[in-house]
Amino acid sequence: MNGADTAWIIVATALVLFMTLPGLALFYGGLVRARNVLSVFMHCYAIACLMSVLWLAVGYSIAFGDGGAYWGGLGKMFLLGVDGDALSGTLPEVLFFAFQMTFAIITPALIVGAYVERVGFGFVLLFSALWMLLCYAPVVHWIWGGGFLADGGIFGETGVRDFAGGIVVHETAGLAALILAVFLGPRRNQTTPPHNPGYVMIGAAMLWVGWFGFNGGSQLAADGGAAMALTVTHISAATASLTWALWERIKFGKASLVGMVTGTIAGLASITPASGFVGPVEALIIGAVAGVLCQEAVTVVRNMLKIDDTLDVFAVHGVGGIFGTIMIAIFGAGSFAAQLGSLVIVGVFTALVTVVLIFVVKLITPLRVDEETETTGLDLAVHGERAYEHAS
Repeated sequence: MNGADTAWIIVATALVLFMTLPGLALFYGGLVRARNVLSVFMHCYAIACLMSVLWLAVGYSIAFGDGGAYWGGLGKMFLLGVDGDALSGTLPEVLFFAFQMTFAIITPALIVGAYVERVGFGFVLLFSALWMLLCYAPVVHWIWGGGFLADGGIFGETGVRDFAGGIVVHETAGLAALILAVFLGPRRNQTTPPHNPGYVMIGAAMLWVGWFGFNGGSQLAADGGAAMALTVTHISAATASLTWALWERIKFGKASLVGMVTGTIAGLASITPASGFVGPVEALIIGAVAGVLCQEAVTVVRNMLKIDDTLDVFAVHGVGGIFGTIMIAIFGAGSFAAQLGSLVIVGVFTALVTVVLIFVVKLITPLRVDEETETTGLDLAVHGERAYEHAS
């Protein structure tokens, strides 16, 4: 065990949990109408709790067990055989478990942005649980757990390069979000602006800070690689914020706060897979392109495809993660065959699992709330609470 590595990953674990609670909750909560903000908080909080228990029960074992090329098996259920002295590299394995648990929390939580203001709470819990275990955990094993897409797998000695989750986190969550939005159909009211842009900015700022643990922690060591990952993460986020705002100003005559901070998230998602393989100049390029590319993706999904992916999960996270994954090959840090092939394999798998789970889960609990509940707002109708005295 290395003391410095262990200390850094303890901090990184706290930072990644901070991304979901309260970062993502505030970011998403500020974007919806006032009558639905508590339901967003509830979704994020409940998912964090449920994924933690499921990761302990079987998720970690599926992802990082020794089962084989396609799944890790059940040998590490409930951390059986893992005590404080067991090591994963230079870290206590129980710490590696906790760090990866925070990734298993935020990935299904990202999907929340696609179905806010109209989804059934029971559906959120059951779908998220099954999706994490049957989609996310196997993909983690394929890429990070020594599975068939990793080094020595189907792409030869140099497998796919995905440092912190461009494919594992952002592609899977983004595609699942888009598919769910299609099955749900659009909200009845899509014209009300974000009720609290201040929440959105605060949440985005928390995500930005937490992302240092997300990407820097993925080095799993306190060394120069972690320092570089942290640095390029910041450069990409800053640059994408500026290019998003500039592109918005060019197109609409004004640069909005919500737009600028959405650019931040686009830059963070895009650098995530590449953060262990590129330097500051490459990060500048990735961020500069991401701010425009993801903004245009929002337009395509909303206006051309007419899909109400409410908080633009696919356009920002999905497109950003896919773009960053491809840029690894463009900058010569990975092979095009491995990067593109893995994107296709994981994309098809994610789509199939997501569609099947939607059909299965909605047989058990309603996918969408009724019209009266949607009109009243999920806060009061589903949870019996209001965020504000006069919610609108």
